[in-house]
Amino acid sequence: MTDVHDKQTRSYNMSQIKGKNTKPEILVRKLLFSKGFRYRLNVKTLPGKPDIVLPKYKTVLFINGCFWHGHEGCRYFVIPKTRTEWWINKINRNKQKDRENFLKLTEDGWKIVTIFECELKGDKQSETLNKLLDELH
Repeated sequence: MTDVHDKQTRSYNMSQIKGKNTKPEILVRKLLFSKGFRYRLNVKTLPGKPDIVLPKYKTVLFINGCFWHGHEGCRYFVIPKTRTEWWINKINRNKQKDRENFLKLTEDGWKIVTIFECELKGDKQSETLNKLLDELH
């Protein structure tokens, strides 16, 4: 199956996908800051370049997009009908890199918290944020 968009439209659509400062990340950062937590962003020296690093708590947070990280059983993780094999390989590579980075971080003594974007939507949002705060205290 071929792409439903022409090359220019597809290129524009892909260019609009953000890797940093996404709405879910900003939501978590605002909560943490309001509760007195201080953090660093996208620390390049750590495996996987975590979205949020709390050095005082030796904790890293990854705020993952459900699609890009293959969140199993999530309604936001739907494999595209075009270039399906390519997308499956791409997402599986992302998941493999996540596992490798988590292993390195764990070996270095870091606590890892992963939050998927769907956990910050609707009814789940306050439960997810409260659970995060509990894990940090």
